[in-house]
Amino acid sequence: MCTQLMWLRGKQPNRYSPSARISPRNSPTSEQPPAQPSAEGVVAVKMHTENECVPLPPKEETEPSEKSKVLQEQNGSGKLGQLFFKLRYKKEKSILIVSVLKCRNLPAKDASTGNCDPYIKLQLLPDKQHKVKTRVLRKTRNPIYDEDFTFYGINTNQLQSITLHFAVLSFDRYSRDDIIGEVFAPLSSIDLAHLENQQISLCRDIQPRSMKIRSQGRGELLVSLCWQPAANRITVVVLKARNLPKMDVTGLADPYVKMYLLYNGQRVAKKKTHVKKRTLNPVFNESFVFEIPNGADSLANISLEFLLLDWDRVTKNEVIGRLELGGAKNTGPALHHWNEVCNSPRRQIAEWHKLRE
Repeated sequence: MCTQLMWLRGKQPNRYSPSARISPRNSPTSEQPPAQPSAEGVVAVKMHTENECVPLPPKEETEPSEKSKVLQEQNGSGKLGQLFFKLRYKKEKSILIVSVLKCRNLPAKDASTGNCDPYIKLQLLPDKQHKVKTRVLRKTRNPIYDEDFTFYGINTNQLQSITLHFAVLSFDRYSRDDIIGEVFAPLSSIDLAHLENQQISLCRDIQPRSMKIRSQGRGELLVSLCWQPAANRITVVVLKARNLPKMDVTGLADPYVKMYLLYNGQRVAKKKTHVKKRTLNPVFNESFVFEIPNGADSLANISLEFLLLDWDRVTKNEVIGRLELGGAKNTGPALHHWNEVCNSPRRQIAEWHKLRE
């Protein structure tokens, strides 16, 4: 219980340090979202065996909305602003101090006010075990935080392998917090000798999370379907995926698949696989049965939607790619696969599909 409470306050034990101390240098002038025990903290500390089900935290996937598109147009070129921070390493105490100073020219996330309510989450990669965050600053696109985060037990030989991951978000009281963007700062790119002697001031452009996907492609998904008209159900087997994009600086991803059954274009049922940790070629081999709604005598008004997502402890799970089988918009291999399933009941038919945006 003590470990969980430390985690939720941003003080987490890991192999880098026994704790991370947060030291705001100015008085809080903004409202902090209420801290509540979450499934996210529980997942972070619970151990799982190879065949054990890995529970997913109650988070939504990141998909572009009409609101975000309008706000991006209002913000001009779509630039996401800049993050200013300082670093200092004290060799004699084996501590790394990260000072989050401010952001400048963040995009608006509230169309009515033209502002946002930004805060920043920080973690140390590649282990993804530290997680701390700043307070929320209200109604500003140029927040000044001036907060220190101290990480203990970091040896000099560990610095080269550490990357700082900043996630910039906008707090929303009534719905999901919006992801503004992120910054990766590998310590290997910094003069570590200079870092040990004095504090270094840095500025980085905030990058969109979708940028890494566009440069690598979205990969492929192998699924098998079997239509059973007598039982009025369809069996879906998610077999595996390949050539997924690298979703973090470790060069890997934590993929899982969420799928929906649609009737007349409306989602009526959903299923999801387990998370496969640290892989770009996951093997799922998981079977799911969807009952066809009453009134649907065939698959004419039925379709399936697959979302392949990357699970992330710090920010929202990001959609890597999607696939639709069935429906009026199907073309190419997806249409061929669906027609073969409809015309060959009681046969399990598998096919690879490229994931799209």
